[in-house]
Amino acid sequence: MQIHELQRNTPLKKKKRIGRGATRGKTSGRGTKGQKARAGNRKRPEMRDVIKRMPKRRGFGKNRGRTVNDAVVRALPVNVGDIERVATAGDLVTAEWLREKGLVSFRRGSAAKVKILGNGTIAKKISVAGCAVSKAAREKIEKAGGTVN
Repeated sequence: MQIHELQRNTPLKKKKRIGRGATRGKTSGRGTKGQKARAGNRKRPEMRDVIKRMPKRRGFGKNRGRTVNDAVVRALPVNVGDIERVATAGDLVTAEWLREKGLVSFRRGSAAKVKILGNGTIAKKISVAGCAVSKAAREKIEKAGGTVN
């Protein structure tokens, strides 16, 4: 075999040139007139114009979810099973106590809200103050002889 005898396995396909008569005429498959029919067409996603047209969204900007909801202080969850692991009988469980034991970590150094949830079991008699407590957790703590304020 010599170099002039080489052949491709697949024949070379030429790109179909549109908009020059023959089968593809008029809009040449673009289906429209104006800016979208031109070469190099790209419509920019103008977010500001969209927001201006909708009065209920006016003035919120793009990242409203990040800015407005960021100020909401959400309760940090702690399960009664975790408290059982680190507590001794007669402890007073507060948000600060939970922080000292390493069960919660406060963001930005502020005292955060804490909610005690009912996942796990508890047998130690503890007192809970200054924390939100779920119904299931309240029942388990009171069943063990503890109190919830």
